[in-house]
Formats: sequence, structure tokens, C-alpha cells
Amino acid sequence: MTSPAPEPSTAYLPMTVVIGNPKPHSRTRTVALAAASALHRRLTGCATPVGPPAVVDLSELAAELVGQGGRPEVLDEVLESVRRPGLLLVASPTFKAAYSGLLKLFVDVLPRGALAGVVAVPLMTAARSGHRHVVDTHLGALLSEVGACVPTPGLCVLEREFDTAEVGIGRWLDRAAPAVAGALASAAGRG
Repeated sequence: MTSPAPEPSTAYLPMTVVIGNPKPHSRTRTVALAAASALHRRLTGCATPVGPPAVVDLSELAAELVGQGGRPEVLDEVLESVRRPGLLLVASPTFKAAYSGLLKLFVDVLPRGALAGVVAVPLMTAARSGHRHVVDTHLGALLSEVGACVPTPGLCVLEREFDTAEVGIGRWLDRAAPAVAGALASAAGRG
């Protein structure tokens, strides 16, 4: 876990960003943090705002995920942080037309229905435009399978768009932010 979750304020829901790239300091991480920051800013004025994003970089937890690490308590803390009702942005590079194995390993550790009450936003990076659909058909479906509410199509940023990612993120947010805000308000009303 690269940054601790901020102390939750009663006025804010927690926002957690999970980076599923096995490479530390990856381009997927850069895009995910830019998207999380923009999403946070966009939701600040909503009825159910989210706090600043806490980052979970799975590249730092690989040993714990395969049972070879010496910090099982850190993995337990991370698993608990993603299960808290709030907003979860999950990012992965596209590997062989799917999300990373590291991300799948992490999700497999979660019990069935673990993300009930969580509003999730899938984000993927890809080399080819033919892989844009993977964010919804695979990653969005995976998050739904473990109980998350996925209220909007995910964001896929192609490698050739990395230098101008903020433009694509902004366009995506114009469509996605209202649906995410509505889902957060609905989830907070049930909580």
C-alpha cells in the first residue's frame, strides 16, 4: 500500500485506487492517479463527495498475495480498505486481452459479495484500440461479480494517448461523473 487511507470524515466517503500492474511506477499507475484526481475534483461538489484517493499498488503486495511475504497484516488492511462502502477505482493494463493476473489474484482473495456497497470504476490501459472493450467486458464484469456497483462504462486509455490522457479523462468524466455521483448517493442512502 503506497499511501495510507485518509481518516474518513463524516461528510466524505472513502476513495481507494487499486493499481493492478505488476510493474512499480507504471504508466497505468500514472493514468489511474490522474483519473482518480480528476474524479475526486469532479465529485467534490456532489451531494455525496469522496475524500482524497488512497492508493493501493499491488506491485508492492505481490509476495503477500502469493503467500510468500512476511506482512500478512498489510494484506488484511488492504482487503479491508477496499471493502469499505465508498468509491473504488480499479486500474489494470491489458494483458492478453484481459486484466493482469496480479489483479485477478487480488480479487480472488476477496470473499463472494465482498464489494457490496462499493461503487467501482474500472480503468484499463491498452496498446491497441481493439482492446478498448476489455475494460467493460472483463474488468467491469469482474468487479460486478464480487458485488460492486459499476454504474458507468469504464475508461480505457491507449498507449498513444498517454501524453494527452487528461483530455480523454475529461471527456469520459463528462459522461461518467453523474452516474458515479448518483450511485454514491444511492449507496450512502442505503448505508
